[in-house]
Amino acid sequence: MVSPAQARRFLALVGGRPRGRFALRPEMPAGGGAGASTAALVALARLAAPHCPPLELARACVAAEGASDPLMFPSPERILWASREAEIAGQMPALPRFEVLGGFHGPPRRTWPADSDFADISDLVPRWQAAAGVGDLTALARLSSRAARRTLARRGPADDPTEALARDLGALGFVIAHTGSARGLIFAPGRVPATGAAQLRAAGLRQIVRFTAGGPA
Repeated sequence: MVSPAQARRFLALVGGRPRGRFALRPEMPAGGGAGASTAALVALARLAAPHCPPLELARACVAAEGASDPLMFPSPERILWASREAEIAGQMPALPRFEVLGGFHGPPRRTWPADSDFADISDLVPRWQAAAGVGDLTALARLSSRAARRTLARRGPADDPTEALARDLGALGFVIAHTGSARGLIFAPGRVPATGAAQLRAAGLRQIVRFTAGGPA
């Protein structure tokens, strides 16, 4: 994820003073679109420059690799984020509680800073804010699905199985990485079918994960 030379350059940007040996062992593939490279840089900064402000850290990540997820902020899910500029474009309401069952499908796709071939989802932002403001998980999941469909229509692949899996498993909606192979199905808490993981594997997804997010801190 991060070479020693990249790590040294990055830590110089955040004023880090590394001591000892760092070993990072990811549990997700590089190029998965789930934020592994940003997470690695944030982990290094937390160890070597723990007092670096989040926005300064984000800008260092962009300087180091051309893009950044907002993982250095306390509640990244509440930020409308410009990943190439390291800028907060807006604030979002808190999300209601939900579960995700997902994994990785297809080859890895690393994020390239010059890549700007993304679907326009700006019209979905006010609808997202309204749905999150009242805790409407069903509406949020539908908006996530609409955004994912636009990405698939623009970037492919045409045979992606995620929407069919969502339908077959009774999910409220689905998500995909804008770049990368990460895929996820959105469920109300406690509604993930017992056969869900097996069905994802049968459809070709790997490194299956299940997690809960949103709701009270």
